[in-house]
Amino acid sequence: MRYHSVAMIQRDLQPHLIDVASRHPVVTLTGPRQSGKTTICRAAFPQMTYASLEPPDQQEYARTDPRGFLGRFLAGAVIDEIQRAPSLLSYIQESVDSNPAPGRFILTGSQNLGLLAGVTQTLAGRSALLKLLPLAMAEVRRFPKPPQSLDEVLLTGGYPRIFDRNLPAAEWIASYVATYVERDVRQVLQVGDLLAFQTFLRMCAGRSGQLLNLSGLGAECGITHATARSWISVLEATYIAFRLPPLHVNIGKRLIKTPKLYFYDTGLLCYLLGIREPGQLELHPLRGAIFESWVASEIFKIYANRGETPSMFFYRDRSGTEVDFVIDRGSKILAVEVKAGRTPSSGYFSALDQLRHSLESKRATRSKPVHAIVVYGGEEAQKRSMGELLPWSGLAAFSWTGN
Repeated sequence: MRYHSVAMIQRDLQPHLIDVASRHPVVTLTGPRQSGKTTICRAAFPQMTYASLEPPDQQEYARTDPRGFLGRFLAGAVIDEIQRAPSLLSYIQESVDSNPAPGRFILTGSQNLGLLAGVTQTLAGRSALLKLLPLAMAEVRRFPKPPQSLDEVLLTGGYPRIFDRNLPAAEWIASYVATYVERDVRQVLQVGDLLAFQTFLRMCAGRSGQLLNLSGLGAECGITHATARSWISVLEATYIAFRLPPLHVNIGKRLIKTPKLYFYDTGLLCYLLGIREPGQLELHPLRGAIFESWVASEIFKIYANRGETPSMFFYRDRSGTEVDFVIDRGSKILAVEVKAGRTPSSGYFSALDQLRHSLESKRATRSKPVHAIVVYGGEEAQKRSMGELLPWSGLAAFSWTGN
């Protein structure tokens, strides 16, 4: 059987990755396991030697004889899973200090917690940091048979191997979860009770798009508040989930201060919620939250593929006014509501209109126009006096970054 290779579609990050490597001696590429880090590096730098620290013998070599290990790569190399031998970073620093030619080392790693700490401390000023998340919608559409309906998009998610091998999403994700829990979680944090962590992971899935109450979450899982906080950090460190902070612009004292939780991949999210078929998703009570998580992750991917992180928040006050996303683009503020419904409604803009009046009346944001956007589950784009109605299928083409 012939497989369509991920290398045959260009990832959106690739041009930026090549550009950054032309200006920095080291580039560190992080992201979740199986997001395509090795593939994009080999596509972007086909002339470079490749080495992986995944095999135990290579890990031992790099740890016990770092100079000998690096001595094989005088012209530089792509080194995969650098977090397996963090002490190697000091010797890479020594190497690039003696020869700071751009693009000498491309490092990849799938665990953010210790890796970024090591890079920022050891390779400060020498390494650029980039992030490769699962496929964005624009990238998924480059495959021969991309999902067509919104529910299919949400259910399939964006891990490249699913499209590369034309695999059933649930089948591949089941193996991914098992590998993630057994290997990454055990290595990042010495979790003794993996079953409890799996329960915690599923409980988090049920709270995607909601305020993150660590005490309540811990109580339901039978763990302490401190453990719940630590385990949330593991989900963030391994790029499974992220916390979205509330807006802290001085627009009143009655704002919610708790972050919201989102998953980077809705295929994984659906799997953890027990959703296996598009028909299940259509009637699922959390369909709106899953769609909201998808929109959030797509915006993050669009920014990450430009080497940026969005200045993105949510707004909720104690009177009940809520806006899903507020993105500060510098000269403009995007206020975004997400509605899973397929039929447009002028009521979609009511909270956005309230937020606009609040923001534009305050000194901190008075000079910035507020552009109201509703991303919805329908198909028709509309420009209205109150703002812009953006269909889910048009999200990838919208100018989220302003460039």
